[in-house]
Amino acid sequence: MGTSKRRRWATLAVLCVTLLLISLDNTVLNVALPSVVRSLGASSSQLQWMVDAYAVVFAGLLLSLGALGDRVGRKWVFIAGLVVFGGGSAFAAWSGSPDRLTLARAVMGIGAAALMPCTLSILTNVFTHERDRVRAIGIWSGTTGLGVALGPILGGFLLAHFWWGSVFLVNLPVAVVGVVAAIWLVPNSKNPSSTRPDPVGAGLSILGLGLLLWGIIEAPGRGWSSPLIAGALAAAGVVIASFLLWERRIDHPMLPLRFFARRRYSVAIGALALVLFALLGMFFLMTQYLQFVLGYSPLEAGIRIAPVALALLVIAPMSVIVAHRVGTKYVVTGGLAMIALGLALLSRTTVTGTYRDCIGPFLLLGIGVALALAPCTESVMGSIPKEEAGVGSATNDTAMQVGGALGVGVLGTVLNLHYQHAMASATTLAGVPAYVQKLIDSSLGGALVVAQRAPKKEGVALAVLARHAFVSGMDQALVIATVVVGIAAVLVVVLLPNRGPSPGGEDRPMADRGQPQLASELG
Repeated sequence: MGTSKRRRWATLAVLCVTLLLISLDNTVLNVALPSVVRSLGASSSQLQWMVDAYAVVFAGLLLSLGALGDRVGRKWVFIAGLVVFGGGSAFAAWSGSPDRLTLARAVMGIGAAALMPCTLSILTNVFTHERDRVRAIGIWSGTTGLGVALGPILGGFLLAHFWWGSVFLVNLPVAVVGVVAAIWLVPNSKNPSSTRPDPVGAGLSILGLGLLLWGIIEAPGRGWSSPLIAGALAAAGVVIASFLLWERRIDHPMLPLRFFARRRYSVAIGALALVLFALLGMFFLMTQYLQFVLGYSPLEAGIRIAPVALALLVIAPMSVIVAHRVGTKYVVTGGLAMIALGLALLSRTTVTGTYRDCIGPFLLLGIGVALALAPCTESVMGSIPKEEAGVGSATNDTAMQVGGALGVGVLGTVLNLHYQHAMASATTLAGVPAYVQKLIDSSLGGALVVAQRAPKKEGVALAVLARHAFVSGMDQALVIATVVVGIAAVLVVVLLPNRGPSPGGEDRPMADRGQPQLASELG
């Protein structure tokens, strides 16, 4: 590209600041959820949708907008994404109802879907030498994880000084500065042989994922036997299967299924999804636990999740280098094992526990995510031709967003099912109006609001009951996450090809290797 070394790293700085912004918004809302409950009267399912609307739209459009960047120019799609993201943030900050906030989060997801694949594809095209690319991807991956971990801390700080909408309004100045910096610093690139768009594939992917998450999130309130829930889940299966069949049949697929024929690519993609499943699901649960059960303020809760961020900041940039020396398989397996152990320890949390019980598991989770995230990303991007970096990056990011959305949806649903069952089986306040009982059953935050306004004896009993129901459901959800990640660790150690220190073989993109070698890898 003829880009100077200084400009390459300046470009990386712009990409990482933008990436930090969109990664923050995966979790910055979590610490504000109790404030949103009090201000907007949101139920547990509405809270899940506020978090997941961003991830669903984000994941559904990533492939299309990544391919669009390959066609029209990654720099221009990147800048357009910043504008949309900033506009959605302003809309979210001034939303006056749960539904409006959910819609605003969806708009933010559109902007993020344009931004995130461009960051990685621009990086891959700017850093053409393997050693620099490995370092840059390590920094990129560390920024991704760091943004997810810093979200609750930033959200807590803003909530300590401003209203809940400030967690979104802070995005605006960063978006403006990002646009200006991108115009001057970020080089444009595109794929000269890019294919035409795939709107049918994009529509099917959004519809399928949306139906799946809607069914999972709404099931606790409507019942798993509800014809509406069963119909939504069945329709999700049909639509997702139709999406895969469509992508196999057309000659310009949004999702190139041929990439998945390579174990290095497909296993790394699956591992990435489950890392985010665990991380975002854990954040959704633990930010509420720290505030509603242990009684911390939003800022105090955010600071107490800092061990995750600290571990990611220190470990992630080095993890790819370590993987090149000892093998990707062993580093990723070790990371998944540490995540599973951290989740298992958190699943033993009790109402009478203290923050000391969380510090060790948080550190384990941070180190585990840092060890798994960057090597998996480098495996994905190192498996595809540079010309298709936009689609490869979008597939990588889609896996993370789908995993994160399912983590919030599945683990949040397990929690809600247990909480609602426990609250329905015990009535603490006799003769309360139906709308008050609905508020109690909808979420722990709602029950605590009622408890504060009830007579002292009944209010204390209700608060104790609700906290026990919440923690018991949270522990069940964390056990499920532990099992899922543990199975993933076993599959990685069995299926993921190992990478030694040699830069040959699998280190080279597919376009750079001979047909006999490529055929042997695909087999």
